[in-house]
Amino acid sequence: MGRKKAAPLTNPTPVMLPSGSWRCQVMVKGERISVVDEDPEVAHAKALAIKAGLLEHQKSPDSMTVGEAIDRYIESKDSVLSPATIRGYKKIRSNDLQELMGIRLPQLRQEHVQRAVNRMARDKSPKSVRNAHGLLSAALGLYYPDLVLRTTMPQKTRHEIEIPDMEEIAALLQASAGTKMELPLLLAVWLGLRESEIRGLTWDCVEGDYLHVKQAVVDGPDGPVRKGTKTYSGDRLIRLPEHIKQVIEQQPRTGEYIVPLSGHAMYNRLSRLSDKLGLPHRRFHDLRHTAASVAMSLGVPNTYTQKRMGHATDHMLKTVYLHTMKSKEDEYADKIDDAYSTLLHTVLHTDQK
Repeated sequence: MGRKKAAPLTNPTPVMLPSGSWRCQVMVKGERISVVDEDPEVAHAKALAIKAGLLEHQKSPDSMTVGEAIDRYIESKDSVLSPATIRGYKKIRSNDLQELMGIRLPQLRQEHVQRAVNRMARDKSPKSVRNAHGLLSAALGLYYPDLVLRTTMPQKTRHEIEIPDMEEIAALLQASAGTKMELPLLLAVWLGLRESEIRGLTWDCVEGDYLHVKQAVVDGPDGPVRKGTKTYSGDRLIRLPEHIKQVIEQQPRTGEYIVPLSGHAMYNRLSRLSDKLGLPHRRFHDLRHTAASVAMSLGVPNTYTQKRMGHATDHMLKTVYLHTMKSKEDEYADKIDDAYSTLLHTVLHTDQK
């Protein structure tokens, strides 16, 4: 007996293209979608699956809008970028350069981008503008490389680093003693831990007289996520001072984490403490700069401080160093003035003889 002939494919009917491939077209939410494959049965099956909502249709770049290109770019990086970075990308996608999101890629022009950047620069910082433009440029580079952006960006503003002085730190530590903020403050200003590293400390991170900083907790698109340290050098052992060791031992073991506070909670508690003490508001990260500043003022070598704080490079240490030296300018100026005053006094005294 001969092989039974397959029934012809209909609704949608595959149509052979000049290239030899087969195309099936279906309507989904008022949009005509084409599915092309070398096999007519595969094209037919995919088209039916898309129409039934069982398969997501991947648009060609020519039919994609800027917003769809950025969405697809974010999705493609979901497993390789940090949760915090993905969260930042999604925030940009929802809030920035919105006038561009509905433009189809072939219709996008440099003029559109420049105008959108100009408008954004009126209300947001140069860094925010550059971050938004960077995401747009990356998505275009992947899905529409024909358009190479040459946008004029707002001039960068120099960020003045904020470092709390020792009197401020002493007041904060005294006011936080016995509260949930005592340990986070000590870990930041004494050991130089990042906020995410403090959140990531679990009880097994305490290894005898040492604290093993080996992970971090950051806020992702769907909530807190545990991840590795920010850099390879971030995975480090720090000797625990006896005082901090005692404070850790006094923490209630009610969960997996030693400090069960979110980043938002730590910032709010720090702000309330500062208000109570009449101190300026600081970012929690500014407390970490204190650890570097103190080490430098004591003459601790940069290589040790860099390793202790988990820096991949000495760039931040150089920035802190300049700030630390600036705060001592009057002290150094007094020493120089005293030296020359003494010299002049000696010279004048000799001449009078």
